Amino acid sequence: MPIDITSVGSSSSGNSYIIRADGHVIILDVGLPARAINGALCELGIGPEEVDAVLITHEHGDHVKSVRAVARKCRNAVFYASRGTIEHTENFCHVPEERICPVGDGEMIELDGIMIGVFPLSHDASEPLGFTVEADGEKLAVVTDTGIVTEEIYGAIYDSDMLVFEANHDVDMLMFGEYPYNVKVRIKSDHGHLSNDYAGEVLARILHDRQAESPLRVMLAHLSFHNNIPLFARQTVEDALSAAGFHKGRDYLLEVAAREGLTGMPAINDDAE
Repeated sequence: MPIDITSVGSSSSGNSYIIRADGHVIILDVGLPARAINGALCELGIGPEEVDAVLITHEHGDHVKSVRAVARKCRNAVFYASRGTIEHTENFCHVPEERICPVGDGEMIELDGIMIGVFPLSHDASEPLGFTVEADGEKLAVVTDTGIVTEEIYGAIYDSDMLVFEANHDVDMLMFGEYPYNVKVRIKSDHGHLSNDYAGEVLARILHDRQAESPLRVMLAHLSFHNNIPLFARQTVEDALSAAGFHKGRDYLLEVAAREGLTGMPAINDDAE
């Protein structure tokens, strides 16, 4: 079975993704109410006991809200996170110690033939991590909650077949919006979040550098509730890719993760021209 990822919901209010690969189930982040995550598993025909692993990127509430509830419901899942994340997430005290596995930058997690890569993010958290998943000749990368894409991040993700990528804010909406100035500075900083414009630039670079016959499948994620709208994220990124000479349908496929409700990665036959 090829890698499949479904966003349960993605925004500045809460994030969680369900990944299926080679017969295994992985949850990445649990920042939504447990009922939403459990409901998504049910809708996808997955029993909670089938979840093998839970990957946690960092300790902010919109990524760890339901650690305790998910650990109780998904009783066979092992939780993978950095030591900094574990130490700064109160709910990890409710996860049995034998089901917590600290991981760090550059490590590889092997799950019955599935290879999960770990790389550092640039965010105002304690040892935040991004993850790649490789199985059956496909590669998925998830990159959200980073203020910049470092060369280390880029090296980990540029050859992906599928990419969940942050497009957190429209710069004008942020700067002319209601947030206090210090919060705006934090969001725009190297340890904040990626803008729509930045996302477009990096995706154009990836399309230039990757060597693959199939289109890059992209899901824009972690859109700010106050400082972005899906239309702006999509148009900004597609305009950047068009200006760089890339064509939707031939070179890439793109979807925007909904704030609430399930969103799947675009299929290869979507948006064909």
